[in-house]
Amino acid sequence: MIETLLLKATGITKLYGGLAANQDVNLELHRGQLHALLGPNGAGKSTCINMLSGDAVPTSGTIDFLGKNITNLNAWQRSQAGIGRSYQRTNIFPQFSVLENVRLAAQSRNQNAAKIFLKADKMQWAIDKALCCIEEAGLKDRVNSIAGFMSHGEQRQLEIAMVLATDAQVLLLDEPLAGMGSEESENMVEVLKKLRQSKAILLVEHDMDAVFAVADVITVMVNGQVLESGSPSQIKNSVAVQEAYLGEGAHHV
Repeated sequence: MIETLLLKATGITKLYGGLAANQDVNLELHRGQLHALLGPNGAGKSTCINMLSGDAVPTSGTIDFLGKNITNLNAWQRSQAGIGRSYQRTNIFPQFSVLENVRLAAQSRNQNAAKIFLKADKMQWAIDKALCCIEEAGLKDRVNSIAGFMSHGEQRQLEIAMVLATDAQVLLLDEPLAGMGSEESENMVEVLKKLRQSKAILLVEHDMDAVFAVADVITVMVNGQVLESGSPSQIKNSVAVQEAYLGEGAHHV
């Protein structure tokens, strides 16, 4: 697949009083590519992803999606446009089944006031779409499972399935592997590898093994600024990155 630029941030800065949480950050997300965003706590990663998703408004700089300026669009408008986001805390309906969770996400993209009283099981298009997204997220054997009783890793996969059901072309994933065991992390990495073939993915993550296993491009942030951006091998061998974040053993990761 030919990589296509979907989302571009140019010089985005976020000031809170006199504090620059992000300063002059440039970032590009391409279809067919997974872009990892790394940095120590307080580096500005969450602020960056918040500006991209519309949860925070840049103080300066621009954000373009499919060549259109979306800097002033809010989170809901960006979601409608095709930018999906997962958060550090899992955001699902625990009392519903996997299918019901994802079907609801699909329905959010095809609302029709005239059919407000139509039974959910009559919306076959939404069920079909949900089943497709559930399989993409690696949960085809858990369709009828109650979300609240699934493992933490499966719940994170469910959240990704819900984002996919909103027709997102860009996936902004905030620490999706946090709190997972090794087997769950491996499952998530496989899901991400498949999804990057058709989506543009920004991954904020602390699991270094997972990042270097799946990332095509890595951007490292320190003190709200981009320290370095490049291929995984470039980042591993960067003296500046090793000193600021990865540590002396980085090249052995």
